[in-house]
This record gives sequence, structure tokens and C-alpha cells, in this order.
Amino acid sequence: MKGIDLNLVPLLQVLLEVRNVSRAAEQLQISQPAASTGLARLRRHFDDELLLRVGRKYELTPFARSLVPLVDETMQQIRLMSGARSRFDPTSTERAFRIVASGYSSTLLIGPIRRILREEAPHVSIEFVPLGSITPELAQFSRFDLLVAPADYGMPGSSRHLFRDSFVAMVSADNPVANEVLTLAELASLPHVVGRIGEGIRTPADLLFDQHGLKRNLVASAAGFNSLPLIIEGTDLIALVPQMLATKAQHVGIRTLKLPLEDEVYLVESMFWHPAQTDDPANTWLRSVVQRSAAQLPELFQNGG
Repeated sequence: MKGIDLNLVPLLQVLLEVRNVSRAAEQLQISQPAASTGLARLRRHFDDELLLRVGRKYELTPFARSLVPLVDETMQQIRLMSGARSRFDPTSTERAFRIVASGYSSTLLIGPIRRILREEAPHVSIEFVPLGSITPELAQFSRFDLLVAPADYGMPGSSRHLFRDSFVAMVSADNPVANEVLTLAELASLPHVVGRIGEGIRTPADLLFDQHGLKRNLVASAAGFNSLPLIIEGTDLIALVPQMLATKAQHVGIRTLKLPLEDEVYLVESMFWHPAQTDDPANTWLRSVVQRSAAQLPELFQNGG
């Protein structure tokens, strides 16, 4: 305990993540000189440079890379200890929860979550962190309270099913194919724009054409599903998007087409959390809020979103 100032551990975690003193200072809301001084103290303690300049960027030293899981786990335990309470009262807490989720999931869930928070926890705030900003490693949970992602995302830890959503195709209302009945092969030949939800993650829509031995005509991509309706409007592009998002985004310039399949293709979303948080009263309540919010989605979108 005498070897290192524990106040430097949050700085060390952020430095290992962003690899930039200025960005670390901004994220921690401290001055750049304070961050630089902290880095110097960490270098002296570990007898290692930790960050090395390579061209115009900084890279982690091999020793610094070995510290990443240790520091993440340490921060997880510090947060659990500092947040421990004999009771958790959502009506009075001012806690800010961090949930990792895709833009698609946060778009669907934010409305139901806010309605529950207004009734049960008026002082609680939720920060949604982009899913693409993390990798599927258990240590990543040291910085977040919950993660919402496809069930097959590969995140270790505890999980529970939330909801599922089928896919539809969306085209601009003035696209000639909007009034046609297409085969899957014809659909594959059209110019597609796809939504990427994370590095290396393939959605059921991505796998659909492979499973039928078809090569999709990919001409563009975007981050996530949310921007796809705006991108395709007024173009010849087609996009496969989850049904509930399509319902929410429906307007005069967009047409929705049912996929020519006997069985629907589903995107299944689950929530994940660190096993150490399973019995934490605050996290238990948060999981309940998200679970109840997800349970409202089918009825909400049957009635037009």
C-alpha cells in the first residue's frame, strides 16, 4: 500500500486505454500538467516508460500491456468497494450508471428506461457508451455497469436474454424496387449499405446471404443501424435493418420490404454484467430496469413505436 498512490490508478487505467496524456486529462477532467506529473510518478514507480512515442502516436510498452487486465480488475474492485452500501434506495440515489450498447439498442430502450426512472429514480442518470468502443473481455466491465449486445457477442460473465427483433429491408420510397416482389437472389444483387456494430461482429443479416450461397452487393457501410434510413433516402441503396428500428424510423421517404424468407431472421439481444456485480443491490436494480424496459418493446412497436 506504501508503494503506489491509489489516486493514480484511475489515471493509469485511462492512459493504458487512450494512450494519450491530453485525452486522458480531458476524460478525467484534470489539467494536462497534472496528468503529465501523474504519468511521471507512475513511470518512476514501475521503472518503465509505459508509453513510448512511435511516429506521431504513443504505444504501450510490453510491460504496460501486461498491466491492462490487472489495472482493470483493480478498478473494478475499487468501484465495488466504494459503491458498497448496506441498502440501495433508487428514489434518493444520484448515481450515474454507464451502459455499453449499440445505437440501435439504446434507441429502442431509452424511452422505456426514462419512463421507469421518472417513477422510481428521478435523480439517476444513464450514460450510453458505444458498443464498438470495447472488446469482449471480462476486464472491460471494470469501467461499466452493464452491456447490451447480441447474444452471440462472446462477452464472458453473467448474462440474460432481453429481446429479439426480426429484419426487414428498407429502400427509398422512389426506388423502383419498392413496388416489386423480389427473390433473395435479386435482393442480394441490389446495392447494399450495411450497419457495422463492432469490430469483427457479423449480424444475422450479414450471415443470411452466406447461408444461402449468395454474395451480397456491398457498396457502402456505416456505424450501426440508426443512420441507415437517412442514408438510403433518395438513393438506389437497400439496407437490412431490425424491424423495430424500421418502425421507429418510418416516414414518407422510406419503404419497408418483407424479406423473401420462409422463416424470419432474428437479432437476439442480451445484457451482460461482471459476475462480481451479480449480488450488488444497485446493479440488480439496474438490470431489473433494463429487463422491464425490454419487455415493453413488442407492445410498443406493435402499436407503431
